[in-house]
Formats: sequence, structure tokens, C-alpha cells
Amino acid sequence: MEAQDHALEAERRGHGAGLWRKGEERSTAVDAGGAGVFEGAIMLKRLIAPLAALLLSSCSLFGEDADPALWVVKDGDTTVYLFGTVHVLKPRMHWFDEGVREAFDASDEVVLEIAKPDPQAIAALTAQLGTRGGPPFAPEVDAAARELGMPAGAIDKQEPWLAALTLAQLAVKKAGYDSGNGVEANLSEAAEDAGKPVKALESARGQLMLFDGLSGAAQSAMLEETVKALPGTKARLDKFVAAWAKGDAESVGAEMNRGALASPEVAEALIARRNARFADWVAARMGQPGTVFVAVGAGHLAGKGSVQTLLGEKGLKVERVVY
Repeated sequence: MEAQDHALEAERRGHGAGLWRKGEERSTAVDAGGAGVFEGAIMLKRLIAPLAALLLSSCSLFGEDADPALWVVKDGDTTVYLFGTVHVLKPRMHWFDEGVREAFDASDEVVLEIAKPDPQAIAALTAQLGTRGGPPFAPEVDAAARELGMPAGAIDKQEPWLAALTLAQLAVKKAGYDSGNGVEANLSEAAEDAGKPVKALESARGQLMLFDGLSGAAQSAMLEETVKALPGTKARLDKFVAAWAKGDAESVGAEMNRGALASPEVAEALIARRNARFADWVAARMGQPGTVFVAVGAGHLAGKGSVQTLLGEKGLKVERVVY
């Protein structure tokens, strides 16, 4: 593990070269004070934050009914439900009922992207992988960070991928959204209350390594796309959550994957390869009896190369659950 960490450090030193001001040399020192660079680092596990589309809902005073999309794969003795999640919601959106609740209640186990993480461990790992020394980013990056409440220059202590994630999360938080209202948080709590085992498709470290392993060019593209997208965040989120709430999977996928499409490398690392792994897991699980409720980011269940498409290529029939 120590050798791997040294290799990661060497790789990080080459990231984001195009984002520093011209005429300044980059320091190789890493500022240990960066431990506070990402408030609520637990959100990193979701991976869709840099796409600036992750998540949210707009609710009326008395609540809003939502009927998000749900799919099922089954054979004689195995049933796997596939549910697309959003990671942060405002209160009073009623999605955990009807068909979704029935599928959850019928399941023997719940499978999420990652299991409930230790926030302190995530924060420490984020600081390890995501801090840097050297010249500052371009002025527009710091300006965006300051507008979202960060101190001047604080964003410059972060690697480009973490800076993108931080800006996206701060924009979400400023809009009044809470991870405690997100789908995964509710599913985890409900599983615990019902005594259902919760399993994970990925680890927190593995998800962070996906970002940290991106090339400097891909990280730069991700950060630049995030900064450009910030002014339109609310409008996009309103559109996104409306699509999710009515089960419009294609619109959800298009919005959540928009940021990744700015870089083919980002799309391959964060979407395509993970879709393939998720589909492989489901296909293998079909060899064991039982009923499973699988919940992953909604972008993985929509569009070209979706988990459902890949399962179909493996000869498995995926059906939309009508409720």
C-alpha cells in the first residue's frame, strides 16, 4: 500500500498543469492543511458531483409525489430490482412508496454503490489524495469558490478533480439541499430498520481513486466544465429532478452524464467502465436464488451503454416496473 501511495503522489504532481497561471513554477510540496478542503467529503462517494447535475428536488409545502423509474431482472428463483438514485434531495418529496417500497420490502438484501462510510476516514483519504502545492488556478476558479463562500485562495490547495467536486457540492449546499434527504441515506436507514443486509458494489477509496487517476487534461476539463456550469445550476437541477420524479430515465441520464461527456476519458472512467462492472455483478448474482434491491446513480441506468443495455447483451431480460 505504501508503494501505491508513493506512485499516486508522483502521478498527482503531473495533474492539472493547464490550470495554473502562466509564468509560475509548480511546487512539489503538499499542504497538509488541506484536510478541511472538502466539507462533507462523504459526498465524494457518489461520483456524479462533478457532472454538476447530481441530484436534487423541488418540493411544495405539502410535499410532492414522485414515481422514479424502477426495473427488474428475474428468472425462476432470482429477482434483482434496479433503482436509479439521486444523492441529495430537499424534504417532502415522497418517492419511497408504491412500487419502489414494494420492491424494497420484497428484497432479502440491499446493494448500494458503497456501504455507509466513515466520514472521518473519507475526509482523511480525501485530504491524502486531493491536496497539492503550487501556483494557483486561473482567477475564475477562485472567483467561483469565493462566491460560494470559500476563503480566497483555499480552492488552490486542492487537486483539480477535488476542486471540481468541491465547487459542485458547495453549489448544491447553497441551494438548500441535504444529503440526509438523499435516496441512499433513506435506503440505508430503512434497510437497517428492517434488518436487511446492505452490500456495496464499490469502496470509497476505489471511487476516489477513479478521480485521482484521471489525467491532468481530463481533470482540467472537468474543473472548467464545472465552473462554466455553476450559474445555471438551479435551472438544470429543477429540470433534472422533475425528470427523475416522473420516471423519465433518458432525460435523467442525459443531464447527469452531461459533464462527463466534456471529456471522453472522464466518461470512460466514471460511467462506461463502472456500468460494465455493475452489469457483471448483476449477471453473476442471477446465479444465486433470492431477491435483491440494487440502487445506483440514475445516470448508470439511462442512455447508451446503460446497465440494462449491457445486461441485455448478456442475454438477460430487463423490464420496466409499472406502478
